[in-house]
Amino acid sequence: MREDFLWGGATAANQCEGGFRAAGRGMALVDVIPYGKNRMPVMEGRMDYRDLPEDTWYPGREAIDMYGHYKEDIALFAEMGFKCYRFSFSWSRIFPTGEEEQPNEEGLRFYDGIIDELLRYKIEPVVTLCHFDIPLHLVDKYGSWKNRKVIDFYLNYCDAVFRHFQGRVRYWITFNEINMLMHLPFMGAGIRFEKGERELQVKYQAAHNELTASAYAVKLAHEISPEFKVGCMLAAGSVYPYSCRPEDVWESIRRDRETYFFIDVQARGAYPAYARKLLRQEGIQLEMGPWDTKILREHTVDFISLSYYNSRCVRADGQGEASGGNVFASAKNPYLECSDWGWPIDPLGLRITLNALYDRYQKPLFIVENGLGALDELDSRGKIEDDYRIDYLGTHIKAMMDAMEEDGVDLMGYTPWGCVDLISATTGEMSKRYGFIYVDRDNQGNGTLNRIRKKSFYWYKEVIASNGEIIKQTV
Repeated sequence: MREDFLWGGATAANQCEGGFRAAGRGMALVDVIPYGKNRMPVMEGRMDYRDLPEDTWYPGREAIDMYGHYKEDIALFAEMGFKCYRFSFSWSRIFPTGEEEQPNEEGLRFYDGIIDELLRYKIEPVVTLCHFDIPLHLVDKYGSWKNRKVIDFYLNYCDAVFRHFQGRVRYWITFNEINMLMHLPFMGAGIRFEKGERELQVKYQAAHNELTASAYAVKLAHEISPEFKVGCMLAAGSVYPYSCRPEDVWESIRRDRETYFFIDVQARGAYPAYARKLLRQEGIQLEMGPWDTKILREHTVDFISLSYYNSRCVRADGQGEASGGNVFASAKNPYLECSDWGWPIDPLGLRITLNALYDRYQKPLFIVENGLGALDELDSRGKIEDDYRIDYLGTHIKAMMDAMEEDGVDLMGYTPWGCVDLISATTGEMSKRYGFIYVDRDNQGNGTLNRIRKKSFYWYKEVIASNGEIIKQTV
């Protein structure tokens, strides 16, 4: 393993921060995504949050209150030996409506506190600029990323944080899982569908606006500081054909392209031929600025970050028992076991995915999410013996190391998702836990918020201390 490998962990403001009314923060996308049966219709953009019942519970508003606990949490990350910590800024904490010309100084001071604390422990900050997050005002007034005006608001936000944190933050990610826009449009990009709108037209226009904003952000970052490294991020996972039937193989290629599309543009600098063909076939007319093509071509990303939870499997005939796996439809792969939430467990799939991405783009990769959502329970001693998580992470780290050492994949780092328990993006649950650190909170928001080290906490500490060598001995 390379000596500068970035071992760490990952969270997102919208799932852990809370403090939704603190220090001048404006309302954000996460603040109106409910818990319960209406969550998915809202996230899909098919139900307006303004039509929700008055007694609706919004778990993201309080989450695990990292706003009030970040020093304690960072101390625990340091105890594990983190080399980096991937987290996100809440856009509306810095620009409450998104339209302000100047940032909210209290919001900047909050992130000053987090970053200074990280640097005190020699933990490298890795900042996601937009992790399923946008000021709600921009959603309601402008239609979010449907509207090109939001590009300017985003760049004003980027300019403010790039300049403010210059010299303290080197690694930036423009958008989290940018391809999620196509699957959960409201959660991914604040997109609500109005009556009579063509959904595919809306999605691809919003995608183009985000891709253009990302390229402009890369340009801006490089102009401000040559030390900045800016990456894109996708929800990854190779798609397997269910069988060797040519139709199944072709369907797997088609589904892979749905993921690759965004990164093809961000890493290669142009719309690929298959995407241009699809837009023509569907009659989609993109509103483009006069410089968009040039900006996309000249300002590609420095690295590609990804989340990996599982592979996917498809049949051309659409048959086969469905399996879980984030929000991506998949046939059930008979060769894989599944998690408590029905997600296939496929460590070799991580190696396959890393090779596919590196072969395609030849840019450094960074695994910024990977993990097992599971039901953790305190035993009679108040301990959590999460060997199932250790097994999952250990086999995935082994696959990652194989990709690096056997296959030559250039990998920058590894930050398992939800290193401290947080609310699930898809379900809003606390019971779906990923962390090395247990947080005493339930699905209804009850609990002390006490932090408790799990067995995996001590295991991951050894993994980092050995720079992964312990994995070779035990997996």
